Amino acid sequence: MSTDALNPRPGEDAAQPTTSGNGQDRRRRASMADVARLAGVSPQTVSRVSNGYPGVVDATRQRVRAAMAELGYRPNSAARALKSGQFRTIGVILFNLTSTGNVRTLEAISASAAAEGYAVTLIPVDAPTQDSVHGAFTRLGELAVDAVIVIMEVHLLDAATVTLPPGVPTIIVNSDADDLYSVVDTDQVNGTWQAVRHLLSLGHRTVWHVAGPEDSYSARSRTDAWRATLEGAGRPVPEVIMGDWSSESGYQAGLELLRQPECTAVFAANDQMALGILRALHEGGKRVPADISVVGFDDIPEAATFIPPLTTVHQDFTALGHRCLERVLQQVEGNVPEGGRTLVPTWLIQRASTAPPQPAQ
Repeated sequence: MSTDALNPRPGEDAAQPTTSGNGQDRRRRASMADVARLAGVSPQTVSRVSNGYPGVVDATRQRVRAAMAELGYRPNSAARALKSGQFRTIGVILFNLTSTGNVRTLEAISASAAAEGYAVTLIPVDAPTQDSVHGAFTRLGELAVDAVIVIMEVHLLDAATVTLPPGVPTIIVNSDADDLYSVVDTDQVNGTWQAVRHLLSLGHRTVWHVAGPEDSYSARSRTDAWRATLEGAGRPVPEVIMGDWSSESGYQAGLELLRQPECTAVFAANDQMALGILRALHEGGKRVPADISVVGFDDIPEAATFIPPLTTVHQDFTALGHRCLERVLQQVEGNVPEGGRTLVPTWLIQRASTAPPQPAQ
C-alpha cells in the first residue's frame, strides 16, 4: 500500500475501508451507536451495560453484550475517564525486580487492583540513580493514572530533584518518609525483636547479625532493632557483618562467623543470606543448630526446604500489597489524608535451624 493511501492530500478523503459481511467497517473502531443499532437499543442502554450499571434487564444486557462481541466493541476508557474524573489505573514505580519482597509485593498489588477493577502501569527504574528516578516520575506525570505506589528505597527519593505529580495520591512502600507521604510497611522492628528474643530465650548469650546493604531502609531497620533488643536485654552487641541480600554475601559472612568461636547464634537480615550462611557453616564443620543456630527474615517459599528447615520471620507480602492498594484507593476517594504509617504484622516461624546452645566443654 502506498503512503498516499494512508496520508491523503489536502481535500482528499482517506482510502475507503473494507467492510465485513454485516457492513461493519474493519478499520473504523466500532462505536456505541453501532452496538445500539445492532442490539436494537438506545446508546444510553449500551453505556449502562458497558459501565456495569444496574437497571438493565438480563435479556437486553445479553443482547448488548453479544452485539459488542460481534462488532469487537471496546468502551472508550479515555472518554469515560474524562466524564468520571478517574482512569481506573494505578502507577507503580519499582526498582529491583530481582528482590523477592519487591516482586511478591508487586504481584499482590496487581491482584488487589484487578479485584477492584483497576489496571496497573509498571514503571521500572533500571538503575539506583537520581536521574533514573527523576525519569520515572517524569514518565508517570505523562500517564493517565489515579494514584501511584512507589516501591523504592527512600534515599532515592531526594525532594530536591524528584517531585511527585501534584494532586496524585501516593503510597511509599518500606520507607521512613511518613512525614511527607503515606507509608505502608511490614513490621520490621517487631519481627526482628521476635527473632532475637527467640534466640536469647533458648539460652544463647548474644546474637550475631548479618545485615543487608547500608543504603536499604529495611536493612537499617532490622539492624537497629537487633541492636536495641540486645541492649535492652543487657547483652553484648557483636560487630555487624555486612551483606548485600545475596546468598553469596551470606556465604562470605558465614566464613567470617567460622572465625568467631564464641558465636552460637546468628540472625540474618534475609533468607537468601541465611542460605549462604548455612552452606559456609556446613563446609566449616559446624552443625546447625547443634553448634550454631540460624534465623532468617522473609519466610521465602524455599525456607521450609533448606537443610535444616529455616527458622525465619514471616512477612505477609500479600497483605502488604493489599494494604497498599487499599490505602491509596482511600486517598483517591478522599476518605483519608496523606501521611502516616500503616504496619502489616510479622511473626516468627520456628523450624529446625534453632536450638539451645551446647553446654561448654
